[in-house]
Amino acid sequence: MTHAADLPQPLSLAAFGPLTGDVTVPGDKSISHRSLMLGALAVGETRVTGLLEGEDVLATAAAMRAMGAQIERSETGEWRIHGVGVGGLLQPAGALDMGNSGTSTRLLMGLVASHPITATFVGDASLSGRPMGRVITPLGMMGATITATPGAGKQTLPLTITGACPAIPLTYTLPVASAQVKSAILLAGLNTPGDTTVIEPIATRDHSERMLAGFGATLSVTESPQGRIITVRGEAELKPQTIQVPGDPSSAAFPMVAALIVPGSDIIIRNVGINPTRAGLITVLQAMGGRIDLLNQRTVGGEPVADLHVRHSALTGIEVPPEGAPSMIDEYPILFVAASQAQGRTIMRGLEELRVKESDRIAVMAHGLAACGVACEELADGLIVHGRGGDPVPGGATIATHLDHRIAMSFAVLGLNAAQPVIVDDARPIQTSFPTFAAMMSGLGATARH
Repeated sequence: MTHAADLPQPLSLAAFGPLTGDVTVPGDKSISHRSLMLGALAVGETRVTGLLEGEDVLATAAAMRAMGAQIERSETGEWRIHGVGVGGLLQPAGALDMGNSGTSTRLLMGLVASHPITATFVGDASLSGRPMGRVITPLGMMGATITATPGAGKQTLPLTITGACPAIPLTYTLPVASAQVKSAILLAGLNTPGDTTVIEPIATRDHSERMLAGFGATLSVTESPQGRIITVRGEAELKPQTIQVPGDPSSAAFPMVAALIVPGSDIIIRNVGINPTRAGLITVLQAMGGRIDLLNQRTVGGEPVADLHVRHSALTGIEVPPEGAPSMIDEYPILFVAASQAQGRTIMRGLEELRVKESDRIAVMAHGLAACGVACEELADGLIVHGRGGDPVPGGATIATHLDHRIAMSFAVLGLNAAQPVIVDDARPIQTSFPTFAAMMSGLGATARH
C-alpha cells in the first residue's frame, strides 16, 4: 500500500502583488550540525536555541544519540545535549542513516575516525551517489580503516569506517576548497594525540574553527603564503556551551531573491548570519544592483548577525568573481534565478563543486531554466545566464528536482515572476533544510499551489 507521504508533492508559487512582511528563516544548518556534534563531545549539558529542525540536522541528532549522547528537545524548542566527552563515543548498535545529509556523513566520519568504534553510514539515493573519496583519503592517512561502495570511479555510501585509537596526527593541504573535508579532519584531530593541521589555499566557511574555540579546544588560525593554516590540539576537553543559532543565510537567500524580482516587494528577514565566509551572495546581489541593507548588525555567540531589508530592484548582469564561490557555493542555484531577471548576461565560473552536490546543480538548473524560456549556456565549471531585464519568464514547465532541496526552492521562486506556472515536481526534499518554506512564502503574500 502506498502512503500519501511516499508520493511526490508538486509545488508552484505565484505572486499577484508585492511581497511584504517581516520574517525569520530556520537556524543555520552548518552551525546546527556542529552544535549537536560538539555538544555530544563536551562533558556536561549544552543548550541550543534556534536549532534547524530539518531532516538533515535530525539525522545528526539521531547519530549522536546512537553513539551515546543524550539529546532532548524541550517543549519550548530548546535542545539539551549531555555529552560523552572526547574519546567517549560508543559503538552504535546499527547503521547510521544519514538520509540526504552530506554534511552529517562527512563530519561524523571525522568523529568516528579517531574513536575505537566501527560505524556504517547509509543514505538515500541522492546521498548514495555523492563522492566520499575526498574525506576517505585524509582520514585513512590518520589510520582509520574505511570500506566504501565503488562505482562510476568514485567511493560512495554505504560506507563502513573503523576508527584508529590512537589516530595519527596529520598535516593536510586541501586539494579542493571544502569546509566539510576541513571539518572532518579537525574533528578527527580532537581525539588524536598531538597537533592536527589543515592548510586551505582558498578560505571556506569557518564555523568549525569558531565553534571549536568556543567549546574550549586549543586551536590556532594563521595566514601564510600557502593559505589559512588551522591547527587543533588533540586529546581535547570540551566544555558545554549555550548556543543561539542565527538564521541560515542559505535559507534567507530564497526570500531575498524573491523580494528582489517581484515588483513592489519590501521585506525584512530577521536575525540572519552574515559570517564573511558565508555572505558572498549578498555582496554579489548588491553588485548587481540589489537593494539589500544590513540593519542592526551585531554578534551572537561569536557569529556576526544582521536583519536584511530587501526591496524590489532592477538587476544588472555581471561577471561573478570565481574566487568568491566558496562563500556562496550553496546559493548559486538561486543566484541563477536572480540572473534570469537581470538586464544582460551574468557569467558564473569556478563552480565545479556544484557538479557533486545533491544533484549536478549546473546541469539541472541549466535544463530547468531553458525549459522556462531563459537563455543560458552551460560551462564545464559554471553557467552563463542571459537575463530578461525584469520581464516575467515564460514559465509553463514542470521541473525535475532530482531530490535536491535547493533546486526545488529555486524554481519555486522563479515561478513568482513567470507568465505561466513553474511547477516543482516534488517539494518533499525541502524538508531537509527549510520545512517552513512554503508557509513563509505564503505569509509574504505568495500563493502556494501544492
